[in-house]
Amino acid sequence: MAETFLFNIVERVLAKIGHLSVDEVRLAFNVKTDLKKLEDTMISIKAVLLDAERQQHQNEKLRLSMWKLRDIFYDAEDVIDDFKCEALRKQDAINHPDINNLKVRVLGSCCLPLSFSSKMSHKIKDINGRLCELATEWKSFDLRQCSDNRHVFRRETISFVDSSDVIGRDEDKENIIGMLMEPSEERSVPVIPIVRLGGLGKTTLAQLVYNDDRVTSLFPLKIWICVSEEFDLSRLLKLIIQSVNKERCDDLTLDTLQARLRSLLNHKKLLLVLDDVWNENQAKWVELKNLLRSTDGLSQSKIIVTTRSWNVASIMSSIPSYELKGLPLEDCSAFFTKWAFNDGDERQYPNLVRIGQEIVKKCKGVPLAVRTLGSLLFQKTDEFDWIYIRDNEIWKLEQKENDILPVLKLSYNYLPSHLQRCFGLLSLYKKDEIYYSDQVIRLWMANELLEHPKQNQEWEDVGKRYLNELLSRCLIQKQRDLWLCFSFKMHDLVHDLVLDVSQKECKTVNSETERVDENVRHLLLCDEKLVEVPRVLEEMKNVRTVIIHDALVESKTFHASVINLCVSNFKYLRALELRGSPLTALPNSIGTLKHLRELDLARSEDIRELPRSFCKLYCLQSLNLGCTSLKQLPDNVQRLIELRHLVITIEAKHLKEIRAGCWTSLQYLELNHCFELECLPKGMQYLKSLQTLILYCCDSLVSLPRSLKLLTKLGHLVINCCDKINLEMEAEEEEDNDLQLNLKTLLLVDLHSVTDLPRLLLQGSSSTLQQLQICWCPNLSVLPAWLLNLTSLHKLEIVRCIKLSAIPEGIERLTNLRELTIHRCPELSKRYRENAGKDWHKIAHIQKIVIKD
Repeated sequence: MAETFLFNIVERVLAKIGHLSVDEVRLAFNVKTDLKKLEDTMISIKAVLLDAERQQHQNEKLRLSMWKLRDIFYDAEDVIDDFKCEALRKQDAINHPDINNLKVRVLGSCCLPLSFSSKMSHKIKDINGRLCELATEWKSFDLRQCSDNRHVFRRETISFVDSSDVIGRDEDKENIIGMLMEPSEERSVPVIPIVRLGGLGKTTLAQLVYNDDRVTSLFPLKIWICVSEEFDLSRLLKLIIQSVNKERCDDLTLDTLQARLRSLLNHKKLLLVLDDVWNENQAKWVELKNLLRSTDGLSQSKIIVTTRSWNVASIMSSIPSYELKGLPLEDCSAFFTKWAFNDGDERQYPNLVRIGQEIVKKCKGVPLAVRTLGSLLFQKTDEFDWIYIRDNEIWKLEQKENDILPVLKLSYNYLPSHLQRCFGLLSLYKKDEIYYSDQVIRLWMANELLEHPKQNQEWEDVGKRYLNELLSRCLIQKQRDLWLCFSFKMHDLVHDLVLDVSQKECKTVNSETERVDENVRHLLLCDEKLVEVPRVLEEMKNVRTVIIHDALVESKTFHASVINLCVSNFKYLRALELRGSPLTALPNSIGTLKHLRELDLARSEDIRELPRSFCKLYCLQSLNLGCTSLKQLPDNVQRLIELRHLVITIEAKHLKEIRAGCWTSLQYLELNHCFELECLPKGMQYLKSLQTLILYCCDSLVSLPRSLKLLTKLGHLVINCCDKINLEMEAEEEEDNDLQLNLKTLLLVDLHSVTDLPRLLLQGSSSTLQQLQICWCPNLSVLPAWLLNLTSLHKLEIVRCIKLSAIPEGIERLTNLRELTIHRCPELSKRYRENAGKDWHKIAHIQKIVIKD
């Protein structure tokens, strides 16, 4: 079922109205009353939205009304954003006056052209009018204000399972039983969490273990509780008591329940299964744990917990969780046959069995998906039915309550509203694609899907927290940690889920697309057969994101027509990603996309210059010009004061000097494949917000400017493949000895000229540096003794430094060092090899040591 994301949209618009500055509202002096009316109306609608969300699936008229509301609120958001765009335009006109904005310079901040004020007034009145028209219909639904208990749901499970119906879980069962039989020295009852994605068979595995004869002998008392909904202590105690003596205890107080439980469980060896746990409130778990711990004789008892959340597992248990894997293909095939055919019938239909093998591969090891598709085909012998299932996305197939997508959707329903909308935008990636955390966060930021940062937080920090939540709920899986970001994947079935919930927000367009809902907001174009913009897109006006998938659409004419479409139709475009574009230039008209926040032209190798209008992209936050053929970065790009993320490749020897007051928001700067660049630009000290600096393949770069010492927010420095660079920055001034910097991560990779580490930067960050990687520095022969001053260092990685023969004496003084990696450093590897190297004892205290030749 497509989601409206209405609750989150309302929250975002109300937050934006609340954050409008006095100066921004003053831009349109006659709209204050209309803005207040809009805000009041939205607050009253928000109050009953939760009730509307519950009722919409039984009331088609209500559901359609909610879609109308969504479009009105989106339009309201666009209008509110117009205020910020105008404020930025005005600020730019004041900062950079010229003959064309002389009037603004003379009038200063007193007023602006009446046309903007009149236009805003008209737009807000129009939105209020549309809301008023919908009000009568909205009132007829008799919606009520209610609390946010959307996450409470009931899913019943029982302890019994017919083991003959289960295939491929024997090894997992033996592993869990082995864990149950291990003696425990814990004072509290040990908890064994079984964790992973919904539909993988966590409950089934727990049932197999629960019903095994060895477990029954080991635990005279066994109790199965399906937690599912709220983790309420009183409810759980009643269920446990009823499981033991079959008596109802609905009217008992909590004190009475606790006493009754103790009398029933005292001196009993218990196996308690808590199935389908969602609670992430540690205090609630501690209440139950303390009660069980206070019961005499439960020290040899055990608890099994099944959950989809790593957070739940870490809250409830101190031992490593049991991560359930998908079934092997062979077991999935046998399981599918069991559900799709009567016993032995498969031998009569070899063609169906062959098609079935292809269907099974779609399930990617998830037993519930295998069962869902197998049961859809039960007793169907027409090849057409089987081919239809094989060739269609799972999310388009009819499903019952306990089939795979409804089960997975429980995980989606449990997400907070802001996270649901961010999750939906992940459908703009192809199935099996690798996601990169930093790219995803920038896309979320461009569409303003993140909550406002708290004190001392940045927007990027909020995005990282969102991704960590999705990781903890098993909706995405981390692939690799890349130091400053990470890559992740999404299971195909979760991808089907995200396609399902976002189908009216996001659309993947290919050469066969015949229809696109006119109110879709985000487009992915990904078909090498596309040579012109599909006509269905020419009628659209509300698009906020356009992504052309890497290298799949190579037509220069197509790319040009996409940009022309954006300029002519998509006035409120927030994100435009054209990685690998064959374009040779951007049109001057791109400056009209005043709401654009992300522009990605990475690997667009034929682009040599930017249009003059580029400085009018006042809202631009992220600009990727890496691996282009830019001759030079124009001066006017420095006027983009909202810019936070900048990646550039230029062919010049020098970058233009950074002027005071420019790029005041810039946090990430990457100079990528600037082969001729001899030095960093003058004026680096003005980048007061810079947190990350990356220098990659700058072959002619010979040194770092001393102005880096003035960048007190710089936390991450990466220098990679800069053959001529010299990192030595000797202290020339007395105050350098007491320098207070903030570096947390330093990566030095493939630096052939380096013979020493950057003392000024590292000693200035002695109390903050946490990660240091030194890789492929063949002329580095000694690590300095002052390395031991890096008291916060917890990860040190040394790779292919063939001349290094020792780590500084006294490394045990680095008490925070938890991870040491030595790879392809012959002398170091020999000296510090575990239990064999002569200096192994000097590093043996470190928690994680990896030494490889």
